[in-house]
Amino acid sequence: MQSVAIIGAPGYAGVELTRYVLAHPEFELTLATSSAEAGKRIGDVYPALAPFTDLAYEAPDVVSIAGRAQIAFLAVPHTAAMAVAPALLDAGLTVIDASADYRLADPVTYEQWYGTPHTSPTLLAEAVYGLPEMDRSKLPGARLVACPGCYPTASILAAMPALAAGVTTGRHVIVDAKSGVSGAGRTPSAGTHYPTVADSTQPYKVTTHRHTPEIEQQLSIAAGREMRVTFTPHLVPMNRGLLATVYLELDVAMSAEDAVVLYRERYDGEPFVTVHDAGVMPATAHVRGSNRAHIGVTVDAHTGTLVAACAIDNLVKGTSGQAIQCANIVFGYEETTALHQPVPVI
Repeated sequence: MQSVAIIGAPGYAGVELTRYVLAHPEFELTLATSSAEAGKRIGDVYPALAPFTDLAYEAPDVVSIAGRAQIAFLAVPHTAAMAVAPALLDAGLTVIDASADYRLADPVTYEQWYGTPHTSPTLLAEAVYGLPEMDRSKLPGARLVACPGCYPTASILAAMPALAAGVTTGRHVIVDAKSGVSGAGRTPSAGTHYPTVADSTQPYKVTTHRHTPEIEQQLSIAAGREMRVTFTPHLVPMNRGLLATVYLELDVAMSAEDAVVLYRERYDGEPFVTVHDAGVMPATAHVRGSNRAHIGVTVDAHTGTLVAACAIDNLVKGTSGQAIQCANIVFGYEETTALHQPVPVI
């Protein structure tokens, strides 16, 4: 049994992590931290969890965390992870970070896109990128796992098989992505206030979104060459869910059925990935509350373009579920532990 601390536990990603840790047969939640909610019982802030834990949120304290946990899940904003991860690692904890602080290999790129210097750049070489479907080989026994963001997860899963197979040799990927409002976090803002979002859809941070270099980094690895990404995210009026559609110019003649075969071969045996039949596209409602990724792929014969769409739940496969999946691999548990379960269908 592994003792677990969740740092930043009351946020949307944090409470989903709490839900999965409480259901995990090999994990014991011993500490959940929050500066804003310190002293309040988890079950009082989130009544649905009241039957499953009597723990109260505590103010974050590295010494206390280090003395009471073996695993620290970091569900905090960027820069906040850098403030605690080095000390937790020095204390011997395994750190599973859901923030962006250790995803980028280059500290200069991090500073350019996040507007602040990286304070522990030596850890970037050690951090293992936590997208198991891309590469799980370095996860067993890892000390520091950098779980990808929700937009990169869906975008990479949609584009990776085609790039790795070499059916497109270009250097440009177009990503059109749409996310539910929970992706903006629990703290309300003018841009995510219900009257602003309801009955409206809009692109935001066009050409400037911070997930762009992360997507480029991983797609470059998949392709074996430097890739450039045009990434346009949209905010859509739903609580949760994310759909990323990628467009790749083909260098070989192939049908939609050929593309499906390619994708199914790449994801053969992956417990959380479903590749639909030719012409069938995924829907966010079908993956809501799950750690699954549903992929639809087709070919526009008129333009020679491969179109692949991936639907995930941004709070599960896009954050918390992926963190649990990675932790399972790190500690040698069955990868699907606590994650393979039915979810609401409506």
